[in-house]
Amino acid sequence: MLPGSELALAGLAAIAAGMVNALAGGGTLISFPTLVALGVPEVVANITNTVALCPGYLGGALAQKKDLTGQKKRLMMLLPAGIIGGLVGGILLLYVSEQVFHILVPFLILIAAILLAVQDRIRDWIRRQTGHDGTDRKGCRNAALPAGFAAIYGGYFGPGLSVIYLAVLGLFLEDTLTRLNALKQCLSLATNVAAAVFFLFSGLIIWPLAVVMAAGALFGGAIGGHIAGRIDPARLKWLIVTIGMAVGMYYLIQLFI
Repeated sequence: MLPGSELALAGLAAIAAGMVNALAGGGTLISFPTLVALGVPEVVANITNTVALCPGYLGGALAQKKDLTGQKKRLMMLLPAGIIGGLVGGILLLYVSEQVFHILVPFLILIAAILLAVQDRIRDWIRRQTGHDGTDRKGCRNAALPAGFAAIYGGYFGPGLSVIYLAVLGLFLEDTLTRLNALKQCLSLATNVAAAVFFLFSGLIIWPLAVVMAAGALFGGAIGGHIAGRIDPARLKWLIVTIGMAVGMYYLIQLFI
């Protein structure tokens, strides 16, 4: 039985992660390291975290439901990539050795943090290079493949998935950040649910943690979704970048000592 203090800490981390995912992305950079710090093995922490944060994406998506108006065709074109990619990523996580995952963790966290930091510059550069015209059908068709690769990453690991999705959508679809954020919520939800359903049969989920974190993520996602259109995410983004870089560097140093 886990101590109440550990459950409470995991719940608070999930609230923060759910809110941050709804606002700027990168919330898993808070919840995953928290579980590892509590002594949970990395693969088990990743699986438990993926299952637990699903309600947070649901809360964020429901809170931004009005921003999904007119985006049904986009969802229908992009959801299959999110679902299939999430399943593929989940399969890779379970069948690639834990030692490989342990080595990859610091690099994956650092990549997620760097992507969050430079996503605006990457988006502007690719738009200039590709002459992107912002049309929905062409944009969704071009976004499907990179969205699928993002989903594989999300099913395998998770931290930074929201950031990658938002960057992909911003590259290929012309719309407001708030509406793209709502679309990102749905794709992230689909990817995480696909991986989570697969993980249900793994026997590696720590259910007390998952239940507490699920409640926290749902609450945090709902809060974040409601204030997403009224808050400048820039400061929050750089806070999460700083946390992600610090955590990634810590894990990287641990590999060599």
